[in-house]
Amino acid sequence: MKKNIHKYRKSLTAFGMVLFIFIIVTVHYAFSPVDNKNVTVTVDIPSGTSFLQSVDILEKSGLIKHNYLFYFLVISRNAQGHIRAGEYELATSMSPVEIISKLVKGDIIAYPVTFPEDYTVREIAARLAAFKLVEENAFLSLSSDTKFLAPLGIEGASAEGYLYPDTYKFDKSMDAKDIMRIMVNQFWKMFTPKMRKRADELGMTIPQIITMASIIGKESGYKDEKPSVSAVFHNRMRKGMKLQSDPTSIYNLKYFSGTIKRKHLMRNTPYNTYVINGLPPGPIANPAIDSLNAALYPAPVDYLYFVSNNNGSHQFSSNLSAHNKAVLKYQIERKKD
Repeated sequence: MKKNIHKYRKSLTAFGMVLFIFIIVTVHYAFSPVDNKNVTVTVDIPSGTSFLQSVDILEKSGLIKHNYLFYFLVISRNAQGHIRAGEYELATSMSPVEIISKLVKGDIIAYPVTFPEDYTVREIAARLAAFKLVEENAFLSLSSDTKFLAPLGIEGASAEGYLYPDTYKFDKSMDAKDIMRIMVNQFWKMFTPKMRKRADELGMTIPQIITMASIIGKESGYKDEKPSVSAVFHNRMRKGMKLQSDPTSIYNLKYFSGTIKRKHLMRNTPYNTYVINGLPPGPIANPAIDSLNAALYPAPVDYLYFVSNNNGSHQFSSNLSAHNKAVLKYQIERKKD
């Protein structure tokens, strides 16, 4: 009996020693750098990646040594089900505890992406693809998926006009749907109930206001003259005149650069306001707040025409005779330049 007790005590002591050594080794491993090389690595953990797959990605990136100790450390911290997908910037100077903490917090790389006013959906998709945040064609396809768009409050057949121009922080855990939702939600934050009410007062729908704003934005980048541009289009619509906005004639031309020519103005498309009456069936770009306000509050003037005065702003006229004189004047000046 005494022999058995002695044997048991020896086994218990040996187990205790092994456990003590294991704890010391684990603690040392947990709080020591992966190595002393201080190599920074960008690691992408895609959505849907399992815990074991995540560890495998980290190991192949040189961020894990002794993966069984890493497994034990993650499980002991109950972190195995809480590793967030995304792109991380990690370094071998970090300890396993620091790496795990960053993965659980979801401290992922965010890319600030700026979309200027009056970018089209196609231009937005190209910029996002340049950051490798979306696949360009997939984003464009989603932008015309009415089943996806309808719950976002978009009545038309495209997200064009509703992707608010701003600077956003996106990360690679987001997909095209996430990004589009964020941009559309920002639009609805900007388009207030007061603006909805004003659209009703004008007898126009919200899509019509957005369409008008997109044309105004494409015609002028000057905040102060946008209400006058708006007045021209509102006045023309009241008189039953064609809007004759040059930017509408090239909408949806995949590759366009340079000067709008007569052949463009003759294009028979549903957006070309030299051909159609009234507004196009939808926006031709994504306007910002100045253009939206201009569409809702046109200047109280009787202008029907405007022409570029060669410095980015415009000369406005109330009748065709004055307009023709302005056109001639600025054409001569353009040739002199």
